[in-house]
Amino acid sequence: MEASDPARVLVVANRTAATPALLEAVRKRAAAGPAEFFLLVPNPEAAEWHPLHPEQHDTSAGHAVLALALPLLDEVARGHVGGGVSIRHDPMDAIEEALAERSFDEIILSTLPSSVSRWLHLDLPRRVEHLGLPLTTVIAQGRAAVPA
Repeated sequence: MEASDPARVLVVANRTAATPALLEAVRKRAAAGPAEFFLLVPNPEAAEWHPLHPEQHDTSAGHAVLALALPLLDEVARGHVGGGVSIRHDPMDAIEEALAERSFDEIILSTLPSSVSRWLHLDLPRRVEHLGLPLTTVIAQGRAAVPA
């Protein structure tokens, strides 16, 4: 990458793609220097056990996430943010496939709070760190429990 080239930032999110925490992380990264962002949504549909099942590659829920998040990300990134939905249900598989298809310089990983995050339970941030790219992990803030 040339010094004048913008950094290529892979943003990985699903249910947290439009959260204030992720939007703030993208805003900060955009302010830090030239960057191009791409939002990757691992397939949020339930994985069927059979690889040829017709719902195996249904990405409609992921496209709904993109439709909601991309305009917000465009605004905070101060430019066009690309996006795509992986047919992979496993987020690590989706990330590795994206890295094989495109060149990225860093990753922003956005996940739910630890009390409900499957990605944190799978230790995804540590696994992604092993890919050797700078990683920013963003954890969405949950609401405090309201007493009954």
